Amino acid sequence: MSSATPLQSQQSRSRTEGIDSIQRELTAFSRRARAMASQIHPGLTLVSYAILDHLRECGGCRGTDLATHFLLDKSTVSRQIATLEKLGLVERSPDPEDQRGQIIRPSDHGAELLRAAAEQRRQAFLGRLADWSDEDVEHFAVLLERYNAER
Repeated sequence: MSSATPLQSQQSRSRTEGIDSIQRELTAFSRRARAMASQIHPGLTLVSYAILDHLRECGGCRGTDLATHFLLDKSTVSRQIATLEKLGLVERSPDPEDQRGQIIRPSDHGAELLRAAAEQRRQAFLGRLADWSDEDVEHFAVLLERYNAER
């Protein structure tokens, strides 16, 4: 025998439906993100794109830092970096704090591709959100930041 009240059952169904909808919409969002990565270069995966963008954002870092940031195995990051390097999108330089290590940064070519992709992405968002109010856009941004906040 269920101890849930009708209101609690309705809220539970609504919450379940909402979570199902969020999952579908985030999957669609991920598909668009993967398509954006391949537009930069056909050999670029979403993971590689995310790594390249993070390198741009942080100004470069070691492979171990990338593995920690993305919660990936070092060998996975190493393969992704090798692919980015082969595509001419990243370059390595000695770590000034430890000459045995290397700092990985976007190459000039990689940085330019990221700039162009960011502008293309910005234009796509402007188009998709053109009929949204400023308040809706701000609220959406706050909710995404809240969702993505590390716990």
